[in-house]
Amino acid sequence: MNKQDLIIVLKDETGLTKSEAKAVVNLFFDEMSNALTNGDRVEIRGLCSFYVKNYKAYSGRNPKTGEPTQVKSKKLPFFKCGKELKERVDKA
Repeated sequence: MNKQDLIIVLKDETGLTKSEAKAVVNLFFDEMSNALTNGDRVEIRGLCSFYVKNYKAYSGRNPKTGEPTQVKSKKLPFFKCGKELKERVDKA
């Protein structure tokens, strides 16, 4: 399922117009992105949680040349599956 499929399902299930459903889905994802950008955790009980992990800078190697290089610090978003979702997928 992609974003467009989600918009169509929301439209069909709620009776919203396609543009209204698109606005709701976009608002949902924009607010999730904003929260993660601010360093907040996003938790949808029973489904999943998203959070940002901070990585410190470290020395690495260029795989092509073997030269040592400095890798900058970075932040990456992570997804953690909820218990109910795990159980539901496992039953399928």
